[in-house]
Amino acid sequence: MARDEQKGAYQVREALKGTDSNERSSDEGNIVTPVRPSRSQNSDGPFGDEENSEVKRATLRNLTAFSGVILILGLGAIATYTGYVIGQFKLAYPRVHNMADAGEVMLGPIGREVFGAAQMLFIIFNMGSHILTFSIMMNTITGHAACSIIFGFIGLVVSLICTLPRTLHRISYMAVISFVSIIAAVLITMIGVGAENPGGKEIQSTVVTPFTKAFLATMNLVFAYAGHVSFFSFISEMKEPETYTKALFLLQGSDVSMYLVVAVVTYRYAGADIASPALGSTAGILPKLAYGIAIPTIVMAGVINGHVAAKTVYVRLFRGTDKMSKQTWGSFLPWAIIVLLLWTVAWVIAEAIPVFNHLLGLSSALFASWFTYGLSGVFWLYLNHGRYRESKKKMALTALNMCIVCIGLIMCVLGLYASGTAIAAEAKSNNGSFSCADNSKMRA
Repeated sequence: MARDEQKGAYQVREALKGTDSNERSSDEGNIVTPVRPSRSQNSDGPFGDEENSEVKRATLRNLTAFSGVILILGLGAIATYTGYVIGQFKLAYPRVHNMADAGEVMLGPIGREVFGAAQMLFIIFNMGSHILTFSIMMNTITGHAACSIIFGFIGLVVSLICTLPRTLHRISYMAVISFVSIIAAVLITMIGVGAENPGGKEIQSTVVTPFTKAFLATMNLVFAYAGHVSFFSFISEMKEPETYTKALFLLQGSDVSMYLVVAVVTYRYAGADIASPALGSTAGILPKLAYGIAIPTIVMAGVINGHVAAKTVYVRLFRGTDKMSKQTWGSFLPWAIIVLLLWTVAWVIAEAIPVFNHLLGLSSALFASWFTYGLSGVFWLYLNHGRYRESKKKMALTALNMCIVCIGLIMCVLGLYASGTAIAAEAKSNNGSFSCADNSKMRA
């Protein structure tokens, strides 16, 4: 479960991020005057030109810091409940070890294939995000000394080599090292932005944000709570599965607390100039130092994802054969080929979507919206089928879980629209797919 915390520090501050491109400071005092998007900007939205419309759907007027805190708390609270439902489903069906097993319980063989494929794709997208972060890290440390594609390829090679061992005997130690490294890197960033701006940056009380940009920031927050996809596996590894609820509350409490502190402090002192990932929000030597210390997290967490994906494919292909237990070239060669193919696909994804926030937004819309939110509502409805009206409490819970399913659906649809719009716009610039441009300077 430590991996859920490792990534959160990268994305969570996006909910608090202002949008400089749509704001200008007035000449009087520190008042910030929002600037309305032009007619041409709004006319491309799904609801047409809204400049003179009574309902302005294409923009979101939000209290920047306040709305970010509300999103962190609200999404965290819902994620805690959906995590609890996953535990209840596991207790009801102990043979469930992953999302594919859960799909088989509810929908038979077809459900197993669909849920299994979605889980595999989500893991590969996570692998891609680590390759992208690796290239951003290299660009930051070296001052963009080489093409970003080369740095991404180096990340591919490093991750591939580290994933070649077929076992991860010391995975718990890797997780601890990874956790410590990201905490240290985040502390350096927070201290750095505070030292650079001891008085803090101007806090914008209101901003006018394009709908797609606002929802993309929300989907980045959703990704911070995306660890639910592996909860079934973690419960299976617990010596006392009945203590899962305590572990869940500890995890979610730690997550939400860390996200709040990091987001509020970084936004207070860096303002709307927060980089993505946030480790690049400082100046001078500090971003290089922060990224250098974060290397264990960037590499190890990606390798763990890669190993899980490769093991899933390997077991599927060779279950019941001697290749599962023997350490021979005949068993290693197919493993190496699987690892190579998976990391190659992840590298292609990272190069095709070179902006960190856009990649996370697309991944969240496609997968995290369901694995963390929507599917848990489906699990509860399946567990309680035929008992929806047996009591007022049950009726309330039925309504709650139906709302959670709807939340997952809304996140998926609107998240795909927001991320797709952002990716399409970026593709028209010089920073599009497979670009040598410095991705550490890109802004969402």
